[in-house]
Amino acid sequence: MRPKKALAGVATFAAAAIALSGCTTGGAGDNDPSNTIDGEVEGDLKIITWRTDLVESGKFDEYIAAFEEKYPDVSVEVEGITDYAGEMTTRLSSDNYGDVIGIPAAIQPNQFDQFLEPLGEKAEFEATYRFLNGAAYDGTQYGLAIGGNANGVLYNKRVFEQAGITELPTTPEAFIAALQQVKDNTDAIPMYTNYKDGWPLGQSFGNLGGVTANPDASSEMAKDTAPWTEGKDMYAIDGLLYDAVAAGLTEEDPLTTNWEQSKIDIATGKIGTMTLGSWAISQMQAAAEDNGASADDIGYMAFPSNVDGTQHAVIGGDYNLAVSRHSESKAAAWAWIQWFIEESGFAENEAMISTVKAAPLPENLAGLEENGVQLMEMNAAPSGEEGLLNEVSSDSQVDLFGNIYRQELVDVARGAADGDKESFFADLNARWSESVERVAS
Repeated sequence: MRPKKALAGVATFAAAAIALSGCTTGGAGDNDPSNTIDGEVEGDLKIITWRTDLVESGKFDEYIAAFEEKYPDVSVEVEGITDYAGEMTTRLSSDNYGDVIGIPAAIQPNQFDQFLEPLGEKAEFEATYRFLNGAAYDGTQYGLAIGGNANGVLYNKRVFEQAGITELPTTPEAFIAALQQVKDNTDAIPMYTNYKDGWPLGQSFGNLGGVTANPDASSEMAKDTAPWTEGKDMYAIDGLLYDAVAAGLTEEDPLTTNWEQSKIDIATGKIGTMTLGSWAISQMQAAAEDNGASADDIGYMAFPSNVDGTQHAVIGGDYNLAVSRHSESKAAAWAWIQWFIEESGFAENEAMISTVKAAPLPENLAGLEENGVQLMEMNAAPSGEEGLLNEVSSDSQVDLFGNIYRQELVDVARGAADGDKESFFADLNARWSESVERVAS
């Protein structure tokens, strides 16, 4: 299964903004003045989800049964969509896209009010919930995160022990040295890129801000003419990948990597590390149990960097649940969202960070706390600049949240393409700078 969201805490890669007349004329849900999120919790409710695994396994049926027991006047059905982003983009051209949805990347923040029911002022939610920025616009909250994840590095504890690594690395240099120990002392691949599947390469971008402990890093990058400069987040993030590949510390043939197999391989000690969000921990633990290994072998560390000796891990929300503006059961839809986040046990079951601030961290992130890692959320972009980083990324054709330029980086690092680290980063800076001047000036 692919990640439930590519990146936590950072805006998803710019999809084309939707401008659809079908969603501006009003639907049945808009014609009844009593149909508000504060109305009676009753009616038919359709949940549209990207979590097809929970639908197929029957777990979603358990959630529905528990919700209907609490709210007997509501009848719930769920539809799982494999190509959620693509299919939802199509459905948004009509009024019929479910009652509760995960906000698709195609809906830009300034379009929230076209498609989604406002839940209230953002300030009203700040004392209770985390991860609000991804579903807020101009002071209004339109959704709540289903849960959250941390960003960092997944590793196999047993491999590290066999390699003789006694302390987790807190600098890029120490991390490369640890990978070399894995290569020298074990049969494991020190770091696996998942180059062929591609999307895992984009996971490292979730560490933006954590390297320099700067919660404004994403909005500042939108105006930075040289982000790939030593001392900055992007230089460290992409530089670590380059250096690991150049030193021969990744898989021998990146063209043959396999995501599903990699889950088994890191679980059973054939891979040492992968740069992934914490959403992956539970999947790797399950792979361990299914293949005769121990789930306890799967560990999670902060990205190898520190500021004055303190490490930081960026945390952010997964998909944001929202009420369709055109729902005919808005109160029931809002009740589902609150119940799912606060009472269903979903975050605990998925070992995610709860959106509820008062909830404890999941056990699988205990290692971060034990090592003194500070968790940080990224700040919202300044008003009027909510989509600026996406715009610069799109204009420059540097897919920050994707895999194309990082696959090119791997090719250069392994000698399959011309150039070196300095020339590659210089080209990125040049392309980015031109777009900053065009888009952000």
